[in-house]
Amino acid sequence: MRNLLDFFLKYHHWFLFILLEVISFGLLFRFNNYQGSVCFTSANWLSGTIYEISAGVTSYFHLKSVNEELMERNIYLEQQILALREAYMEATCDTSRVEEIRHSVLKDFTILKADVIHNSINRTDNYVTLNKGETDGIYPEMGVIDGNGVVGIVYLTSSRFSIVIPVLNSKSNISCKVKNSDYFGYLKWDGEDSRYTYLMDLPRHSVCEKGDTIVTSGFTSIFPAGMMVGTAEEITDSHDGLSYLVKVKLSTDFGKLNDVWVISRNDAMEQRGLEQKIGK
Repeated sequence: MRNLLDFFLKYHHWFLFILLEVISFGLLFRFNNYQGSVCFTSANWLSGTIYEISAGVTSYFHLKSVNEELMERNIYLEQQILALREAYMEATCDTSRVEEIRHSVLKDFTILKADVIHNSINRTDNYVTLNKGETDGIYPEMGVIDGNGVVGIVYLTSSRFSIVIPVLNSKSNISCKVKNSDYFGYLKWDGEDSRYTYLMDLPRHSVCEKGDTIVTSGFTSIFPAGMMVGTAEEITDSHDGLSYLVKVKLSTDFGKLNDVWVISRNDAMEQRGLEQKIGK
């Protein structure tokens, strides 16, 4: 405390000088309009500069929080993009898949689009009803597919509607094989799980492993060779032990069956007519 008093006593004339200067400037700016306006303008400029510098410093120290907010926003936008992409793919996958099929295995087939208006999956003999019939060019023994694979075969038709025997029907009997193999069997549903069916009578000397692709054999005029059916889930011996019994996970989700395509080979009638003559 003693040192502080000594400091004021030693430099008291300087403090008195500063005080008198402040008083004189205050009187000058208060009672003179021009000097007052200059002071006011200068003060505004000075305060604005100080505020600007202060804002810059503050924003600099807030960059971390801003970056974190931007990162969270980017993550949110990425999630939205993924969701929209999945929704788009789900809405267009069937169409794009059928276009791919059209330009490959279905090049010799006529394709007619139809909508499913009735469907069942929990019976031994399930049926699918379509909103198209004979007036649209649909007749019995035409194949039915969706964007993922085989659905079934047209059974009955009227002028405006069609009844399809799907894979999930005990009467369904579609010739299929393991992809890239010449050995074939026939597809049969056991009436249990709508996600699975069985490839029966596959020769024991054939090669089939879990995960192999099961496709149509092409040995009938209904489906061309290579149409997707599903994948091998489990391989066991048949009841007689003379062939394999392959549990197949279907590629078509029958619980979500909406849009389908009815296919007909362009020369199917000629083949069937010839085969019927042999049958006689």
